[in-house]
Amino acid sequence: MEFPDLGKHCSEKTCKQLDFLPLKCDVCEQDFCKDHFTYAAHQCPFAYKKDVQVPVCPLCNRPIPVKKGEVPDVVVGEHMDRDCRGRPGKEKVFTFRCSKKGCKKKEMLPVACDRCHGNFCIQHRHPLDHSCTHGSRAVSIAGCPAVRASESEPSGPLNTLPPRWLAQRLRR
Repeated sequence: MEFPDLGKHCSEKTCKQLDFLPLKCDVCEQDFCKDHFTYAAHQCPFAYKKDVQVPVCPLCNRPIPVKKGEVPDVVVGEHMDRDCRGRPGKEKVFTFRCSKKGCKKKEMLPVACDRCHGNFCIQHRHPLDHSCTHGSRAVSIAGCPAVRASESEPSGPLNTLPPRWLAQRLRR
């Protein structure tokens, strides 16, 4: 009790803690401890004067004015329904149409074939799935690994085999 005049008691009715660094509410001008200095913690009756929040539309990022007594969610919802510039549905998301004849699927991102450079859906993205014949003749499923191997430089015993024998093997 060497400094009886130092610090102040918290103005919250349930607390009354002696605080040596009290915080003064800028609205009601009472002193509070660190636990009760916010408007909500001490249920400040004049908080509406300072605690003003302006909602922002999530679509167009514009601030939406809200009058006293109105619910911000309802006002933002009405704005989105009436005069929002960033309305969903104006721009199409699925814009890349499949190039395979008869397919009407669309994708969000382009899926281009390396051979024919056509744009395809996920189901027809592989050359075998869209019957790609650009650059070379169509290849069967069993022939794909052989074509890949022939495109790279052969090494080892395949180098010594005659090309006619290798071509006959690929046809089977």
